[in-house]
Amino acid sequence: MPDALSGARDAVDRKLPFLSIVWYLFIKYFTRTVFFFYFRAYVRNAKALPKSGPVIFSPIHRSNLDVPLVGSNARRKLHYLGKGSLMTNRFVAWTLVGCGTIPLDRDSRADKLALDASLKALKEGKTLAVFPEGERKSGPEVLPLLDGAVWLSAKANAPILPVGIGGSERAMPKGSYLPNPRKIVILYGDLIPAPQPQEGARRVTRSELRKYSEDLRVVLQELFDEAQEMAGSPNEHS
Repeated sequence: MPDALSGARDAVDRKLPFLSIVWYLFIKYFTRTVFFFYFRAYVRNAKALPKSGPVIFSPIHRSNLDVPLVGSNARRKLHYLGKGSLMTNRFVAWTLVGCGTIPLDRDSRADKLALDASLKALKEGKTLAVFPEGERKSGPEVLPLLDGAVWLSAKANAPILPVGIGGSERAMPKGSYLPNPRKIVILYGDLIPAPQPQEGARRVTRSELRKYSEDLRVVLQELFDEAQEMAGSPNEHS
């Protein structure tokens, strides 16, 4: 593991220095301003994100714009599981950690350090952004979700906030390096309580988690369709 990634992992548990906080705030509000004027980006139902307490922020993922979009427009700081490969440069690692990134070693089948850091962030009352589809997808259909977001929700007893993003794929689709000035809408759904074990059980079963993930997928599809319509983007299911 590169030294910068090791340092980034260590920094997750430390209190951020003042300069790092100032840099994060500058990036956040500068990016929000650019997105507002260039994409007319805005959030609907922003009050659905609680002002405090642990929350798993779960957006769909169709564009490289999605991470800075949701991060700059959320009224709370979002924390992310990020690719450890982005942490090879010390300045980049310092910036990303300051912006809430939790380094994830994707070469490891079960990155316990990243999972522990994620649970720790939630138990400290932070907002953890988890894209439940995993990697970036394409098209109007929300495919079956990974169980990571739901598992974290059950483990930390943290509610899930489903988020639809309309127009981001049209603004910057896969393979595109220059974004188009298309309208983007970020639509928050209603907060979904964490899954609870059945009476007498010690934990939520795997089958229950899968059912919960499917219910979340249905909600995300509805939000995605509505956000696409609000953004003026075609969203025909094949």
